[in-house]
Amino acid sequence: MGIFDKGVKKTNEGFFKRLSRAIAGKSRVDDDVLDAIEEALVSSDMGVDTTLKIIENLEERVEHDKYMSMGELVGMLREEIAALLDVEDSGQEESGSLPFDFSKKPLVILVVGVNGVGKTTTIGKLASRLKSEGKSVILGAADTFRAAAVEQLQIWADRAGVGIVKQSMGSDPASVAYDSVSAAVARKADVVIIDTAGRLHNRINLMNELTKIRNVIRKVVPDAPHEVLLVLDGSTGQNAYQQAKEFAKATDITSMAVTKLDGSAKGGVVIGIVDQMKIPIKFIGIGEGIDDLKVFDKKEFAASLFNPEDLDK
Repeated sequence: MGIFDKGVKKTNEGFFKRLSRAIAGKSRVDDDVLDAIEEALVSSDMGVDTTLKIIENLEERVEHDKYMSMGELVGMLREEIAALLDVEDSGQEESGSLPFDFSKKPLVILVVGVNGVGKTTTIGKLASRLKSEGKSVILGAADTFRAAAVEQLQIWADRAGVGIVKQSMGSDPASVAYDSVSAAVARKADVVIIDTAGRLHNRINLMNELTKIRNVIRKVVPDAPHEVLLVLDGSTGQNAYQQAKEFAKATDITSMAVTKLDGSAKGGVVIGIVDQMKIPIKFIGIGEGIDDLKVFDKKEFAASLFNPEDLDK
C-alpha cells in the first residue's frame, strides 16, 4: 500500500461504492454515470464549483466515444484531478526531497492555522524530517496565548532533536518571532519554523498580529518569511476551505499542509481547495507517527484517489 493509498483509503472506498452501483451492467458512459460521478465527487467534499468543472471536462471528452471502458473513464478522472492540482510549486517530482528553497539561510517558515488542526504536530514532524536530511532547525514558540501550545512544541523539539526559542505565556508573539530568527542567524541554522496563534474569531486582530510578526522578523532577515504554510484539517471538509479563504485574506499564504486525511472520507477537499485558492499543497498528514507527514505528489494522490482496480472488487 502506497503512502497516498493509506491517506485517502476512506475517500477512495466511498467514491467507488457509489460509482460501482451507478455503472453496474452498463456498457457506455451516459448521463446517469456522469450524474453518479458528480454525486460521488460532491460527497467527497470536493466542492460544487470544482466538481462541475470536472464534469464539464469529462462530458467534452466522452462526447465522441461513450463506449469507453470504466477503466478508461477513471483514467480520465485521474488526469482531470492531477491537472486541477497543477498549480505552481504544488508538488515535488523528486521523491523524498523537501519542496523548499534552501538557498535561503536561514529559511524562515511561518506556520498558521486554527487551533486543533494539527499545526504544532505538523511543525514537529517537519522539523524531524528536516533534521533527518541534515538540516539544522530552530523552532519559535510564538503561539503564546496557550500554555499547552508552547509545551507541545517543546515536546516535539525534544523528540526531533532541534532547538527551540520560547518565552512565558502571554508574551508578545512578535518578540518571540524576532528572537527565533535572531537565534537562527546567530547559530547559522538552516531553517527556523515559527508557530503562530490559531485564533480566527477576529480577522482584523489576526491580520494585525501576522503583519507585526512579518515586520519584526524582516528587521533580521529582510526577505522573510520565505514560506507561509497554512495547516488545514482535511477531515473537516468544506470547513477547511472556509478557513483557507479567511487566512488568505489575513496574510499571503504560499503553501498548505492538509492533515488527518487517513481518518476521513473527505479527501476531495484537497482538490477543491487547490482549485479554488490556487495555492499549492506541499504536505499531507496521513497518521500519528513522526514520519507520517509526506511530501505531496499530485499524480500519486490522484492515482490513489481513483484506483480502477477497485471496480473489480
